[in-house]
Amino acid sequence: MTDFSRAARRLALFLPALLLVPQTLPAQDYPAPASVQAEDEVPWIYENSDVPRDEEWVFGKLDNGLRYGVRENGVPPGQVSIRVRIDAGSLHEEDSELGFAHLLEHLLFRESQYLGPAEAIPRWQKLGATFGSDTNAETSPTHTVYKLDLPNVDPAKFEESMMLISGMVRGPVLSDANVRAEVPIVLAEKRERGGVSERVSEANLQTLFAGQRMAERITIGTEDTLRAANGTSVEAFYDRWYRPENTVISVVGDLDPNLLAAMVEKYFDGWEGKGPSVDAPDFGDPVAPQGADPANPVGDVAVIVEPTLPRSFTYGYFRPWRQVNDTIIYNEGRLEEQLALLLINRRLEARARAGGSYLYAQASEDKFSRSTHATLVQFAPLTDDWQAALADVRAVIADALANPPTREEMERELDEMEVGYANYVEQRSVLPAANFADDLVNAVDIREAIAAPETFLMVFNSMRDKATPESVLETTRDLFSGPVIRATYVTPNAADGDENVLRTALLERVDAAANARLAAQTISFDDLPAIGEPGQIVSRGPHGIGDVERIVFDNGVTALLQANSFEPGRTLVKVRFGAGYLAFDPEDAAYIQLGQSSMFSTGLGELGQEELDRIRTGRKLGLDFAIGDGTFSFSAQTRRQDLADQLYLFAAKLGMPRWDANPVLRSKAAAQLAYESYAATPGGVLSRDLNYFLYDELEVFRTATPDMLAAADIEGYREVWEPILEQGPVEVLIFGDYDKEQAVEVLSKTFGALPDRKPIPAEVAARAYELGDAGETVVRFHKGEANQAAAVIAWPAGAGRGGIRESRQLAILTEVISNRLLDSMRERSGASYSPSVRLDWPTDVESGGSIVGLAQLQPKDVPVFFAEADRIARELAETPPTAEELARAAEPLRNYYERLSSGNYFFMTELEGSTTDPRRMRALRGFLQDYVNPSPERMLELAQRYLADGAWRMAVLPEGQELATRVPSGAAQSGR
Repeated sequence: MTDFSRAARRLALFLPALLLVPQTLPAQDYPAPASVQAEDEVPWIYENSDVPRDEEWVFGKLDNGLRYGVRENGVPPGQVSIRVRIDAGSLHEEDSELGFAHLLEHLLFRESQYLGPAEAIPRWQKLGATFGSDTNAETSPTHTVYKLDLPNVDPAKFEESMMLISGMVRGPVLSDANVRAEVPIVLAEKRERGGVSERVSEANLQTLFAGQRMAERITIGTEDTLRAANGTSVEAFYDRWYRPENTVISVVGDLDPNLLAAMVEKYFDGWEGKGPSVDAPDFGDPVAPQGADPANPVGDVAVIVEPTLPRSFTYGYFRPWRQVNDTIIYNEGRLEEQLALLLINRRLEARARAGGSYLYAQASEDKFSRSTHATLVQFAPLTDDWQAALADVRAVIADALANPPTREEMERELDEMEVGYANYVEQRSVLPAANFADDLVNAVDIREAIAAPETFLMVFNSMRDKATPESVLETTRDLFSGPVIRATYVTPNAADGDENVLRTALLERVDAAANARLAAQTISFDDLPAIGEPGQIVSRGPHGIGDVERIVFDNGVTALLQANSFEPGRTLVKVRFGAGYLAFDPEDAAYIQLGQSSMFSTGLGELGQEELDRIRTGRKLGLDFAIGDGTFSFSAQTRRQDLADQLYLFAAKLGMPRWDANPVLRSKAAAQLAYESYAATPGGVLSRDLNYFLYDELEVFRTATPDMLAAADIEGYREVWEPILEQGPVEVLIFGDYDKEQAVEVLSKTFGALPDRKPIPAEVAARAYELGDAGETVVRFHKGEANQAAAVIAWPAGAGRGGIRESRQLAILTEVISNRLLDSMRERSGASYSPSVRLDWPTDVESGGSIVGLAQLQPKDVPVFFAEADRIARELAETPPTAEELARAAEPLRNYYERLSSGNYFFMTELEGSTTDPRRMRALRGFLQDYVNPSPERMLELAQRYLADGAWRMAVLPEGQELATRVPSGAAQSGR
């Protein structure tokens, strides 16, 4: 077994003077675990399974029925991930208990055996865990899972955490007072996630799972049942389901697995359930309506009219879920199902690209919440003629049901699948502890075993050897069959048709599409034209940080290379060029949006979108594109064996771009169809309008309207993007597992062969970003629920690489503001579920930074939010936070960056731009120390500099309402 814990620390040590590196944990005296299952005993998760055991897991079962799995893992170093899974979710609720599983999730964090009221969040923060990411929970229809990713761990810290979690699970305080305090927070969460999305979700559940418990049990519950909850009723639900035999604990991290197991036993061994054990309720089976045609058993259908949503159609084949034995043969069958769906989805996508009647279409298969095994087909019609789109989609699937695939089609998809499984094996030593911890609880949830990456690859290869066109045809027919077919259609226009029209369309006979299959076509990188004459290296040497090497080619392209074996199977590539948003003129808004979505799909060199797909088959290649404040970037995670091809694709996009029209037309259609949906919720309006108004109505940040998109064409697209791809210095960063000398040779033939870059125009380089003036509140409106609103407040902040170290200190102050706002708006008043404050400090431009606070709340509470934010800013500019409060804010940040610093991605990100601006490299020195023991006096200084002046404000209200300006009596907090 690779000792990645030590390997990762060696990576961190390549900046030995800069980092605080976790040290090897000392051995501790702790009792040996007594309930670990013996080597000759079948672990509980492998019962009735012949899947090879993953030997790195240690499993145990306590006398009270609680099961656990523990595993040593040092990714990232010094972290332990804890998961406590309770086998109870919304499907276990009675009609009077709707929402109780989720409410209990909240209540366990409110007060428990070892944590007083509202102490959980600050306690975890002091231990270095960030609430919402490191410390979290989830409730699903079938389970509730409590999660903790504990950084910078040692045995004492781990034991303290296990004690606290055990107190939460075994001894929550379910008093009337705590229920009354938490229900408003849950109702705020319900309000924020409600409206259009909740209505559509409920309608889908009621139709697709008709007759089953899933149909009537959304996880958040109902307002009536939540308001009726009290300590007695919630405790009854807790007593029924929170029992050791319903509990699985997964612990994975950088400690001795015997210690992990011993602490599970110490804090959970004496736990006993209250009252008799209760069986889970029957979740029900999907059943066809009486008289349905067995050959086409169309059952429940629904037309869901939502004026702000684009058209979308879902239909599926629903089969009963049954417990299976998780065997190798069973998994081979599951992989063949995946193959069958990949074949269909490739054909559906090809028809959409060619200008079909739908924007997208996809078939999928899932076992939903141990309730049904379903095959779903989802698509978005391009027009109101959804029947034509439905007929086209069904025709493609009908061909797959009538005729076996070709061997060439199969091999293409199998090659794609193999890349994923082979790379999974390559990366096994760098898979994070949190992933393994989640894998175990997810396996328990679906009642299946877990397996090592090598087992996945072995089973795939076995399936590949056995699969034939005839067997795939049989699998496809099984997937698209079942006792009942159900469908929902979401439309903005009720005139599109009703349930009878929808049902009739599904009952119509459909003929197999004669042109659904893709012709065989072999494309090789060896046959592609050269980028140009290979470039010459004009300088090569150390970059000044560890063994990072800097190379400059005679065309001006620079590269930073860091080759290591710390993360096997991962090679990170990033290409930075140009001026980002600064490069655009005000009239370019539509083309900015279209370029973000279609940059690579418009093609490069001799490769259109279909050819790009084919040439990437069997390779791990990425084509991500991003527009930054002051740079553009291409990025990918690839492998050493595919690095040359990855570099060719990126260089070819710059050196010989292609301008195919169809991808742009498709992106136009998608943007036009989605535009109205922004108005459905306050959050949608913020997504559409916030940056535009925050930056003083700067047109480049404007979301293009349908009219603006309609006026865009391929000629205008090329006119905007062609000069951008030619301008500005190019910086290539390659970090990870690869051969450096081979990479240098490939760089010479690709990026070194590019023509000389054109300079960024002086007027572009001189542009700057400015926030809007603090003045009247910007008011926008949404078309959603009358009780939903959003509020934003922003203070100007700095920007640029020269102030990066100050930005880290300002990030601590931002966390203090966020914690205080959360305490005021959520914990004390229940006005908002998730108010937050974030710092934006751009590093590739010299202006435009901001501290932005936002919250979703009721319209009447908008002035409360502004008043609270103002109060917090004013108090911080007058009185510094306490040392304890600063530690609560800084420790999670320090631990977060300490964990990041064990990987190549961190250093690549921190060093980007440093070939042209050495300030970026200098700022890397001491980056962790910037989060250690922050000074209250420094926080006061920063608050006076950034928070003392007026703040910019924005409110999003329901249509027809006016902005409230008065704070309700008693709503504002009096201070700390």
